[in-house]
Amino acid sequence: MLVTHSHVLKLQSKLDTAATRIGINPISLFKGFWSFFCSKTVEQKAEEREKEQTLNLFLHDIGRTMSSDLSDYKIIKEGEAEILMHAKNEVFYNKTQVNNRDISIAVLRTFISKRKQEHEAYLSKRTKGAQKVSENGDSSELVKEEVPDSTAPEDHKSNGECEVEEEISPEEQCSTMEEDSVNVTEECSTTEGQINVSEGKGKRELKPPRVLEALSASGLRSLRYAREVEGIGQVIAVDNDKASVEACRRNIKFNGSVAASKVESHLADARVYMLTHAKEFDVVDLDPYGSPSMFLDSAVQSVVDGGMLMCTATDMAVLCGGNGEVCYSKYGSYPLRGKYCHEMALRIVLACIESHANRYKRYIVPVLSVQMDFYLRVFVRIYTSASAMKNTPLKLSYVYQCTGCDSFHLQPIGRTISKNTSVRYLPGFGPVVPQECRDCGKKFNMGGPIWSAPIHDQEWVAAILADVKSMKDRYPAYDRISAVLTTISEELPDVPLFLSLHNLCATLKCTSPSAIIFRSAVINAGYRISGTHVNPLGLKSDAPMDVIWDIMRCWVKNHPVKPQPADQPGSIILAKEPVLQANFARAVASLSKAQAKKVARFLPNPERHWGPKLRAGRQITSKHVSLLGPEAINGALNQEDDEEPKSS
Repeated sequence: MLVTHSHVLKLQSKLDTAATRIGINPISLFKGFWSFFCSKTVEQKAEEREKEQTLNLFLHDIGRTMSSDLSDYKIIKEGEAEILMHAKNEVFYNKTQVNNRDISIAVLRTFISKRKQEHEAYLSKRTKGAQKVSENGDSSELVKEEVPDSTAPEDHKSNGECEVEEEISPEEQCSTMEEDSVNVTEECSTTEGQINVSEGKGKRELKPPRVLEALSASGLRSLRYAREVEGIGQVIAVDNDKASVEACRRNIKFNGSVAASKVESHLADARVYMLTHAKEFDVVDLDPYGSPSMFLDSAVQSVVDGGMLMCTATDMAVLCGGNGEVCYSKYGSYPLRGKYCHEMALRIVLACIESHANRYKRYIVPVLSVQMDFYLRVFVRIYTSASAMKNTPLKLSYVYQCTGCDSFHLQPIGRTISKNTSVRYLPGFGPVVPQECRDCGKKFNMGGPIWSAPIHDQEWVAAILADVKSMKDRYPAYDRISAVLTTISEELPDVPLFLSLHNLCATLKCTSPSAIIFRSAVINAGYRISGTHVNPLGLKSDAPMDVIWDIMRCWVKNHPVKPQPADQPGSIILAKEPVLQANFARAVASLSKAQAKKVARFLPNPERHWGPKLRAGRQITSKHVSLLGPEAINGALNQEDDEEPKSS
């Protein structure tokens, strides 16, 4: 609304006449009326102009700081966050990682909920313990319970970690940390886990979790955390690339006041930043372009006790056995090229994280481990306990893979002997296999060590899946992540690696039974069997390999095969008579609940050329057609042709 000068003069003359009649100063009356008139005008147009002003502000900022044309920027929306991306490949953004970001948000929501429950359980246990001690009149335990509250900040070590004695049980261990040299918090472990609580005079308050995204790039992940996860605290986005930090700060402003109040962007080396902020973050997110191995040592130190480490690895060729010597140099484990190689990659990364954590009297507890698309993603909680750390050799194993058939065997690294109340830790018994395979007579390849303990916490998986289903509209990749989580929820948690039914039949040169028939035979033999989220054709079972081969021998008797050379692995296996007579009658549990309800578990890619994109800074050429598609390549080449006359 525009007000002309003549209107203002007429309005002022009328106000002067009215003010003279009632005895009020005309100037003050005019100022009051004019300010009221202007405020009403601003209120009416504030909402309409807010988005336009914000966009113009950032476009002006871009135009001031960047030499390129404003038309080179486009707005990308994912979830509730929006970012400004340049057409040139200056800052890395991968559309394919929407599955990764959605699962991370779901796990983060569950972590906040679990953290709150553990905190309440800890306070309840502490209160009951104090009441019980007061009733019994024993003051010694009360003093022990009150020690953490009476500890002065100056008694803490420089890195915020208290001394931990090996004789102290996990329930009695406590560690503290300093936040910006002002706020002192302590993490006390309970039977369920360790709780991050703030230290105060008789009052313990659970603070919102602090999150560190160690390799932020455009900052999209941090912005989604801040805008979509309720109850989250400060989010720190770190990158050592100046262009990425500028883009991240621009995107923080572009997402409004909520993002600006919670997200901070810093130009720093992620390794140095995590080392100088030991035990300060409840959640640390590592999503590098390639291997995370160089960041793991500093990452396990920057997580508080009971905190969460989220880690992505995209170097699947290395982890799956394409370059075994490179995998050993990066992760300290040798991979094998079996059908289970993708699950073995998950277990190699978990073993590597555990190795780095053990150097600082810490250990990990996996809650979710996912392999999808072209990468793997693990979510582990980290605790400090010198006594619990001794159990690490019990969770690691070497793998013996037969070169002739599909048989594999695990060799645990350690074992324990219990006598009365004491536990002795000893090296594992071996070897678990002879020099030659009992089934086909061939040699073994040895790989590992790998994490042979459970890679999922089924209680967490159920909670995450329930949260995702209850908020399906807030997950852009809902269909894909719900399918993956559903499959994970039906996996056997205590069975490492898996078999491939097609590989078994390829060894014997026979027709393949249906998965339902094979599952039924294993169940009727008294063993468990399930699918795996890694491979649609993979089958996890606790049945030993001789039982598996007996089932296949019985199947071949009913479905004969053509004669094969006697020295072939399949011929050697079929030459033996089965000890177990397989029952192929359909079992009730041969289908999982998801299969019975025909729930989608393995979805196709949402679009063509769905895969990893180019690293930031690389030029798009014709050799990238398999990644980006011919349309993107043609567009880039046409753009280069248009720019040549301008430059000349």
